[in-house]
Amino acid sequence: MKKILFALLLVGAIYLLVSCTQKKSKAASEAAVNANKAAGEAFMAQVASEEGVTRTSSGLCFRVLEQGTGEVPTPDDRVIVHYRGTLIDGTVFDSSYDRGTPAVFGVTEVIPGWTEALCMMPVDSKYQLYIPQHLAYGARSVGRDIKPFSALIFDVELLGIQKSGNDDGKIKLDDKKKTKKKGCCGG
Repeated sequence: MKKILFALLLVGAIYLLVSCTQKKSKAASEAAVNANKAAGEAFMAQVASEEGVTRTSSGLCFRVLEQGTGEVPTPDDRVIVHYRGTLIDGTVFDSSYDRGTPAVFGVTEVIPGWTEALCMMPVDSKYQLYIPQHLAYGARSVGRDIKPFSALIFDVELLGIQKSGNDDGKIKLDDKKKTKKKGCCGG
């Protein structure tokens, strides 16, 4: 009987220890998420006040680095872009430049902040985007670097637009100057 009572007490103590540890871990996780959200909000407020930065009604902020004169994509288009994505601390989490080849995707196949910006950018433009968490991934973690409620920064170069019916839209980096003269890529 004493062995059974001891075993029950031991199981109860282990349960309490695990439960307490889980609560502390959850509280620490929530604190980190809240700190990340607050840091992103503070960053976006600071960026919005900088000279040369435009803030849209949705909260997207952007700086025009080079204004192109080409066609502006629509939500139905596919675009050819070069980009570099960073966290607000400067950590690079993705870069088509580093891969050495532009990315091709539908205007609406990306986060809302990208979609909004792309629909304002003429071909041959370079913008720096400051995307608040609600126009990025919100409460989701993405990959190993993007934590919940992260504000993100993207340097985006719009190389061209691929209209439906074109080939797969893949262009070689060497072909960039040729495609820029045409104002569109992929066909």
